[in-house]
Amino acid sequence: EVQLVESGGGLVQAGGSLRLSCAASGFTFDDYARGWFRQAPGKEREGVSCISRRAGSTYYTDSMKGRFTISRDNAKNTVYLQMNNLAPEDTAVYYCAAVREALFIYYHIPPRTAYDYWGQGTQVPVSS
Repeated sequence: EVQLVESGGGLVQAGGSLRLSCAASGFTFDDYARGWFRQAPGKEREGVSCISRRAGSTYYTDSMKGRFTISRDNAKNTVYLQMNNLAPEDTAVYYCAAVREALFIYYHIPPRTAYDYWGQGTQVPVSS
């Protein structure tokens, strides 16, 4: 059974930091690029960042550049999202997902419909 399980979410004050983790099982982790998405209340799910299967390439949505850092540890089948200088507008449910490397190479941050597997999400409320 394929599973992606996010953790590390929780209430944080504006200006604070959080590190999200996403542990994977049930598929060949190394075959897939990995992405983070987020969905704010009343809004569509948007791409945050994506990392290649060997961690050689990373991409970020413009508003996250310089504040968020994606990384992965293939030995632990885990991908991370370090989020710094959080703002209330970062409040959302954060999801991790897995996408085939070819789509990552083509899109850099593939659209949400391209992903094969999704986690259940973790809440990140940011207070002002």
